[in-house]
Amino acid sequence: MERRNFLASALGAGALGAGALVSTPAVAARSTPCKNGDRLPDGAADRRYMVDLLSKMSAPVLGPMSEGRLHAAFMPELSPSWDGRNAKVAYLECFGRLISGIAPWLALPDDGGPEDGVRARLRQQAVASYAHSVDPASPDYLLWKVEPQALVDSAYFTNAFLRAPKALWEPLDAATKQRVIAEIKGLRRFSPPYTNWLLFAAMNEAFLLSIGEQWDPVRIDLAIRKINEWYVGDGWYADGPRFHYDFYGSYVIHPMLVEILEVLVATGAKFNSLPAADLLEQATKRMQRYGEHLERMIAPDGSYAPIGRSLTYRTAAFQPLGLLAWRKKLPKSLPEGQARAATVAAQRAVFRFPSNFDGKGYLSIGFTGHQPHLGDWYSNAGSMYIVSESLLALGLPARDSYWTAAPLDWTSRRAFAGAPFPKDYYVDY
Repeated sequence: MERRNFLASALGAGALGAGALVSTPAVAARSTPCKNGDRLPDGAADRRYMVDLLSKMSAPVLGPMSEGRLHAAFMPELSPSWDGRNAKVAYLECFGRLISGIAPWLALPDDGGPEDGVRARLRQQAVASYAHSVDPASPDYLLWKVEPQALVDSAYFTNAFLRAPKALWEPLDAATKQRVIAEIKGLRRFSPPYTNWLLFAAMNEAFLLSIGEQWDPVRIDLAIRKINEWYVGDGWYADGPRFHYDFYGSYVIHPMLVEILEVLVATGAKFNSLPAADLLEQATKRMQRYGEHLERMIAPDGSYAPIGRSLTYRTAAFQPLGLLAWRKKLPKSLPEGQARAATVAAQRAVFRFPSNFDGKGYLSIGFTGHQPHLGDWYSNAGSMYIVSESLLALGLPARDSYWTAAPLDWTSRRAFAGAPFPKDYYVDY
């Protein structure tokens, strides 16, 4: 079996190494009427909402880029505090972050359902966009060599190949594959700071390992060692030596650590850290615990705490719950109907504001609409496409139990309705 086919199988829905986790006492959940008397939407309605959101995000990016016109069509807004770097970094941010989040859905086989036509079109456009992204003759050749920011967004660019190898990597022509490999190896010119950036370098090496290319075990080993050194307990990691109370555990740390370890386990790669299978089990348990905290942050109306830097990444804060759902590894404390209802409620709470998108359909800088003052010095409209990471559960087919399970009240909804809900305790792993 070729390595890429082996990985496509090994990194499937059951790839996470740890079993389902029970960390809180079980309390029966139910769907109770909202204040206006309406009940929670069912899974079919939730899925339609998320697919519509995915399509709305994707079409204005992949349509033009598949024809080499994204640079001409999209003039990304910059944060008022922009640091002055080359603004063309926005295009790699936009494409890389978008494609990472929608990759699991693009990987689904067409089954005669209503999503087939949109998925087939976006899949074809994604493959064509990859070709333009690394072709120096294309107007949409991305900014690979100038700014260190390319190291960040290349990791999302390659992560999509791990999530959907048959849909995105295998269809590429030989020349495009070689160009991708050359650009990714070339990014070794940038030395990542001792922050979550270590995982970006490691993700690229994990991709190279997955396709049988020469890879650098030092970059992976260093990232794993440092991230584990920065674990502060109860499912939370510091981002570097100091703890930051923000959602970078969601945007980067939990998902990338787990997916890098999955590649090491799937390939049987040897390196100098602890056994990869043990590390994967540990990382999965920690992500499950972190997922419990994320679910508890979602208020009865779907709102959630606007904490920390990069607030404009919106619902990307819930990427770990989406990844756990896709991998069928949600903790037992979070039944599928409950996790789905909570996270889609958060999507609806944020995206009910039309100004989340500009007049041409591109994401704007903001949290619940166009709020450019919330942008950080590194924020541009392309950065916003990391929000697609909150759509990972769409990688489960419509007939999966995640979508067919009855909607259940999430923790805060039960708590503020005066209904029984589970207590919460620290865990030690």
